[in-house]
Amino acid sequence: MDSILRAVATYFFLLLVFRVSGKRSLADISTFDAVVLLIISESIQQALIDGDESMTNAFLLVLTLIGMNVLMQWLSIRSPKLDNLLNDVPLVLIEDGRVLHDRLRRVRVTEDDILEQGRALLGVERMEQIKYAVLERSGGITVIPKRVSWANPDLDGNAAAEASG
Repeated sequence: MDSILRAVATYFFLLLVFRVSGKRSLADISTFDAVVLLIISESIQQALIDGDESMTNAFLLVLTLIGMNVLMQWLSIRSPKLDNLLNDVPLVLIEDGRVLHDRLRRVRVTEDDILEQGRALLGVERMEQIKYAVLERSGGITVIPKRVSWANPDLDGNAAAEASG
């Protein structure tokens, strides 16, 4: 029973720590972030086993941690308030082409992070080409570009409609 209580306490402690530390998707972590995660796991492992290195204790701890995760997901589905508390809500970082610097600072995202995402997914070259950028619940950034202004009026939907009408 002591192992289960330690696992539950550890789960809630890590939930709190990672919630306070901010969103960051696994794909966006740096090498140093990965090293820190390994150090955290080693530190927590010592507290969890408390000298009991048996397979039974290891299985019990794994089942407890996964059970807690499934329980929290189940509760989040049934309670929008809990879901928002645990997972937050998507946050607009660029709105209608205007960078919301206070929000960037609050979630520790830089304009370079947004531009990198825009380049990788859409070929965006400059911030001026971005209409919206949203920090998603998962920690990823969604970039929505501004509409393309076509140089050739024949390719513009309005010009084509006017020409045919």
